[in-house]
Amino acid sequence: MRTQITGKQIDIGDALQTHVKDELAVVMGKYSQRPTDATVIFSKNAHEFVCEVIVHLSTGLNVQAKAHATEIYAACDGAVEKLDKQLRRYKRRLKDHHKERTDPVELLSGASYILASEEETDDSDASMQPVIIAETEMKIQSLSVGEAVMQMELAGANVLVFKNEGKNAVNVVYRREDGNIGWIEPQTA
Repeated sequence: MRTQITGKQIDIGDALQTHVKDELAVVMGKYSQRPTDATVIFSKNAHEFVCEVIVHLSTGLNVQAKAHATEIYAACDGAVEKLDKQLRRYKRRLKDHHKERTDPVELLSGASYILASEEETDDSDASMQPVIIAETEMKIQSLSVGEAVMQMELAGANVLVFKNEGKNAVNVVYRREDGNIGWIEPQTA
């Protein structure tokens, strides 16, 4: 497994890198037999250390976990523990997913825009067009609805845009305020 360990304005020593690689190897050995890539980012927020772990599974799905602690090793262990819990919860579905899908998840390119809030825009602009302050490339995965819900849960996201493999159309799954999952599927003519 390729592991990239970085620190935002923090020096990451060899001992911490070894600890992270060992902990990830144990967790990934239990749940994923295929090679994967992992990105671990350490940062500091006031008096707390933050550890964010993103694991890219070979099928194209991503798992993400984040933890805060006053010590950097404790933050790492907390994030790995959350990752372990997520993978344990979805182990059966991930294994079923591997059997059904022999090829990696298809990715489509898309654009993601960040629009300026109303406070940032000038009121004298009468065009009513939103002001774009950032644009990034976004990858849209081609998934089934069940896989999309699982991907949203594994990534810890509130919303996921995906291409529905069954209908060949762009769909959205999202977490509702009542805790349930919503699914938006456009009607075809």
